[in-house]
Amino acid sequence: MSPIDPVRLEVIRNALVAAAEEMSITIWRTSRSTVVREILDFSTAVFDAQGRNIAQSARIPVHLNSMSDCLKTILEQYIPLDSWNDGDVIVTNDPYAGGQHLPDIQTFRPVFVDGERVGIVGTLCHHVDVGGGAAGSYYAAATEVFHEGIRIPPLRLVDQGTLNAGVFEMLLYNVRQPDETRGDLNAQIAALGIGARAVSRIAKKYGNANLAAAMSAILDGSERMMRAAIAALPDGTASFVETVDDDGQSETPIRLEIAITKVGDTISLDFAGSSPQVRGPVNNTPAMTCSAVYYALLAALGSDIPANSGCYRPVRVNLPKGSVVNAQFPAPVAGRMVVNHRIATCVFGALAQIMPERIPAAYYAISYVYALSIVRPNARRQVYFDIEVGGWGGHAGGDGASALSCGLHNNTNAPIEMVEAKYPVLFTRYGLLPDSGGAGAHRGGLGLVREFRLEAGEGSLSTNFERFRFPPYGIKGGLPGSLSSTTVTHKDGRTESLNSKVSGIPLAAGDLVTIATSGGGGYGDPRERDRAKLADDLAEGLVTPEAARTLYGAPELAAAASTKVNCGKAGSARTGAKAAPAKTGVAA
Repeated sequence: MSPIDPVRLEVIRNALVAAAEEMSITIWRTSRSTVVREILDFSTAVFDAQGRNIAQSARIPVHLNSMSDCLKTILEQYIPLDSWNDGDVIVTNDPYAGGQHLPDIQTFRPVFVDGERVGIVGTLCHHVDVGGGAAGSYYAAATEVFHEGIRIPPLRLVDQGTLNAGVFEMLLYNVRQPDETRGDLNAQIAALGIGARAVSRIAKKYGNANLAAAMSAILDGSERMMRAAIAALPDGTASFVETVDDDGQSETPIRLEIAITKVGDTISLDFAGSSPQVRGPVNNTPAMTCSAVYYALLAALGSDIPANSGCYRPVRVNLPKGSVVNAQFPAPVAGRMVVNHRIATCVFGALAQIMPERIPAAYYAISYVYALSIVRPNARRQVYFDIEVGGWGGHAGGDGASALSCGLHNNTNAPIEMVEAKYPVLFTRYGLLPDSGGAGAHRGGLGLVREFRLEAGEGSLSTNFERFRFPPYGIKGGLPGSLSSTTVTHKDGRTESLNSKVSGIPLAAGDLVTIATSGGGGYGDPRERDRAKLADDLAEGLVTPEAARTLYGAPELAAAASTKVNCGKAGSARTGAKAAPAKTGVAA
């Protein structure tokens, strides 16, 4: 075949994407932990013979945009590519060797056909625990990476098809949930085998040389599309500043400052002016920061650009060393998504000045990670790990989505029935929070409340939250979304408001944990909201009469809604269940 034939090239590109998806399905169907099997916090990708990202599954952008950086670091600094053998599996989780953070374990396997390396397949899974000072390995008091769990340097977990059992067992000895970790690691290894076979089939069908030429053409094609999308924007500069609550160890806010310069078909992003790296575990390494930058650019410029290493060629990123976006060893990084999400909203904020009709108001911009370490009466230990989401920002085309996972982390909901079946917790509320979306001509999506009670044993709660001080911003006169909060109601009636980032909070059977997440910012003047849409919001309980009166300037709708409530209609399943936070969600 001709390697530049467009039809055949598209067939090969989609076949490589399908290989990545086969790997993804394998992990999903064979994994053990809820964080992988239910929340889907994992990713898979296919690389060419030089280690460049060619195709990826529809999983976690913050993983996928950085896996090629990890592989590049391994090849350049640890295990040269010419020493990789058929059947090898290379493993690492070290953020200072190109990784994300310690819970994210990455594995890579070369693909050989007729003795020639034709590609590499890779997987990344967030493991429920990798040791460290807190269950779930999010230790709010960490001041160096050594506090956060076991570090795995790039090494051979499998050598020419033979498992390195000593390394495998050493890892399991250092985690709190060894059975789940064993199952998830085995799922990763199995997925690599599926991916290797899929890529081999493609190479055998079209020939090794033709596959290599197609892979190069795929990269070049994405680069051309990215350059064209950038070139369509007006030349110029823009800047934006975002403020993160804190690092969990002081009350000092963290500044993220970006300056964007667009010239022709290239774009540069400069983070000079951002805060120095911090003592607490919310720092980012360059691979993490760039992954958020690439996500924001791809999301803003167009979904039809195939995501691979070619997309990154027209992009230049300046990250000052020793800053919170380019932390130096051994800074702690487990809670890196606190800053990572806000890097994305900072990029969006600057892009809104260049392409205002394409950019929404800010979304909740934090992975609401929490982990509950449970000791059962029989001394059995468990780690309940979960991730919550919030509301998206309003945009020129409509309202923001409510309680929807942002594309940067793209996690799914862990069903409460499944959680209750596995852990001694009982959910008492789970639903949308009225008025949490920022008011606007196009309203921000709503955040949610998730409340559970520890039913047996004793526990210890850790959280890696944000938006307790600085809400999601609105655009064009839209109001900010709501703030987040965490409250513990003890069985004796005492209430305790927690800070955003904590670890080691003791819980006893009967204690209740209430998590409220942020809604998205509003877009446009709230007084210009379509009155029919506002009436629907009131009927659904998404906006309260008080907000309709004071924020949207609609006293007549507020009065009508209040009259219906006073007439006893608030008890209906449609309105009453959402009319007030105390009644929001599902009663267990």
